[in-house]
Amino acid sequence: MRVLLVGLPDERERLRGQLLAEHVDVAAEFISVSAARGSRVAADAIVIAARESDDETPSEPLTPREVQVLELLVEGLSNKVIATRLGISDQTVKFHAAAICGKLGAANRTDAVRKAMRRGLVAV
Repeated sequence: MRVLLVGLPDERERLRGQLLAEHVDVAAEFISVSAARGSRVAADAIVIAARESDDETPSEPLTPREVQVLELLVEGLSNKVIATRLGISDQTVKFHAAAICGKLGAANRTDAVRKAMRRGLVAV
């Protein structure tokens, strides 16, 4: 399996050894999910390297669509604008935003953006 590794350099270093032990090919490394997605490097998955001391690491990873919604939340866009950009309903955007908040342990959209930025999931 080929993966893109995302995170801070020391976090990527720690995780790289674990992935290689599991026979996972690290195709490229990036500081943010946005950079990884924009690279167009062929890979089967994006792996996010979190701090070992980060007690708030999501128990379930964000789906690719949730990452797209999160990136647009970072831009401060409304549900309707996000829905139009992604070609989905605003109710579906609400559903994804709620799932993002739940996975990140965030109280609201603003808190979700803050936590996502701190974890290197998105960049401004």
